[in-house]
Amino acid sequence: MPRSSRSLWTQKILSGNVEKNGASGKFSLRDATEAFPNVISGTRIPYTGFVLGIDPSLRGSGFAVVEFSRGNAPKLHFSKTLKIARDVSLATCLGEIYKLCADCCEDFPVRHVALEETIYVNNFKVAQVLGAARGAAIAAASVLGRKVFEYPPLRIKQAVVGFGRAQKSQVAGMTKQILRLAKELPFDESDAAAAALCHGYTFRDPA
Repeated sequence: MPRSSRSLWTQKILSGNVEKNGASGKFSLRDATEAFPNVISGTRIPYTGFVLGIDPSLRGSGFAVVEFSRGNAPKLHFSKTLKIARDVSLATCLGEIYKLCADCCEDFPVRHVALEETIYVNNFKVAQVLGAARGAAIAAASVLGRKVFEYPPLRIKQAVVGFGRAQKSQVAGMTKQILRLAKELPFDESDAAAAALCHGYTFRDPA
């Protein structure tokens, strides 16, 4: 299999067998790190800024805006469960989800939006409805130019609680502790906050 130009450059740099300033000679690791910081050192910067976490559902979506800053604990700025009555039409539900997502992105300096991926469901109609709810939130974020990231439930629980089979009550308890809240959030909101925390903990900006 052909090797990438990046891997070939990395091998040459580390061996010192490259030309520098047009002349053959040794190329030090310090020179290499300065010239190719992301290739050699793998340095990436921890996420800073606001994340909108969303736990999508047609009639009970959870939303949470969390701020990450260096040297400080993550801070919850907003959370809400979007409760919509059962007699409200599908189209109206999707509109409400779109609107709240857009409002969060505009009311706070949200850089990224993090959602929980759809879990496997046996019922096709349920899967279709969940997909529509997710689509409404993703569309709102995309229209406003926010980057969207999706994480499996197991990964979110692993990042926040420490193991992927954690119960909702355990997720709520850990988000309360991490965010230093006076009381636990409702489950939909704690799941949304957990998605935001997972993103803030695992995403790294290029150096």
